[in-house]
Amino acid sequence: MPMDKYAYTVTERFLRYVQIDTQSDPLSRTFPSTAKQKNLSALLVRELQEIGITDAMTDEYGYVYATIPATTSKDVPVICLCAHMDTAPDCSGANVKPIIHKSYDGSDIVLPDDTTQVIRAKDHPYLAGKTGDDIITASGKTLLGADNKAGVAEIMDAAQYLLQHPEIRHGKIRILFTPDEEVGRGVEHVNMEQLGAQFGYTLDGGELGSLEDETFSADGVKISITGISVHPGTAKDKMVSAIKVAAAIVDELPKGILSPETTEDRQGFIHPVRIEGMVEKAEIDFIIRDFTTAELEGHEFYLRKLMETVLERYPGAGATFEVKEQYRNMKEVLDKYPQVVTNAEEAIRRAGIDPLRMSIRGGTDGARLSFMGLPCPNIFTGEMALHSKHEYVSVQDMQKAVDTIVHLVQVWEERS
Repeated sequence: MPMDKYAYTVTERFLRYVQIDTQSDPLSRTFPSTAKQKNLSALLVRELQEIGITDAMTDEYGYVYATIPATTSKDVPVICLCAHMDTAPDCSGANVKPIIHKSYDGSDIVLPDDTTQVIRAKDHPYLAGKTGDDIITASGKTLLGADNKAGVAEIMDAAQYLLQHPEIRHGKIRILFTPDEEVGRGVEHVNMEQLGAQFGYTLDGGELGSLEDETFSADGVKISITGISVHPGTAKDKMVSAIKVAAAIVDELPKGILSPETTEDRQGFIHPVRIEGMVEKAEIDFIIRDFTTAELEGHEFYLRKLMETVLERYPGAGATFEVKEQYRNMKEVLDKYPQVVTNAEEAIRRAGIDPLRMSIRGGTDGARLSFMGLPCPNIFTGEMALHSKHEYVSVQDMQKAVDTIVHLVQVWEERS
């Protein structure tokens, strides 16, 4: 069924959701990491119930589960549509004031609450190509939250459309909204048996038409340094500052390679994301990224040797090196189920878009879900300039994502 006459609700939903602060906290030990994420969970359950989904619910962890019943008698795999509710810790998500810039004219966008924040077309080639679209930004003091509330709003609008049009044939669809994706814990407590899906799609990609079937493999590394604390007045030949050891390790990191600011495409990196300490003890948290796990392990070997070399210059200091697996390249799983990607490509084409097969220099909930038994590539949402005050999204891109979801479930039904 053509959707050109449909009165989309994706924009009004998006504007509503971004005004709810759901920023996650990487230092928290609770789940979800911030209780305020549950405020959006509760709202989404109410809205799902209002559009007719009777089993919509949220659990103690803040996950939202819901079902769109099948409208076909064919044996169609159960498909999960997933997006995350939290926003990144990198930039404030409190008191977001979304602004719609109607019929964008291609010029720089000055954000009114902080006029030093300017989204310059020359710095954002994708935005420069969106002349005529309605562009949503924040006001200059916060991120927008398109990552990933655009995906949440798109799934919600597609669900409403499908429920209003039972003549569209599709199998059973499960909806999953997750907390804490931005701190790497988004699917930590997903009840896979309760979810009951065979294949899935995250709606967490960027530019129109993009379909991502490959992610980084990812580990976290924590270096914990011990020094010797002595009163600075009597510290000569006695004190060993853990702070200085930590600073030396960071300073020894390569400048032209293996860093996010100097790599692109399929190049991996070693990236310090947190440093904290006193003279007696300091910690550095790193994220290690590469598309192949073997290279990931090579980067960790390099970092460990760098740490050991620095320690030789500081007699009396010690350090431990702890590696924690975060996620693995989902392509290892998706290549075993090619129909998951080819069905999505067909859906994108039916929405009138050329599909763009891409790799993610990052990860999604889908990376971990794929290794938990739910092969799960990533579909575009329109979200751009993520984790920053310059974040933006095109209304028209969001509408095309809604179209793609509707076509996607029909493709699965037809090909089953």
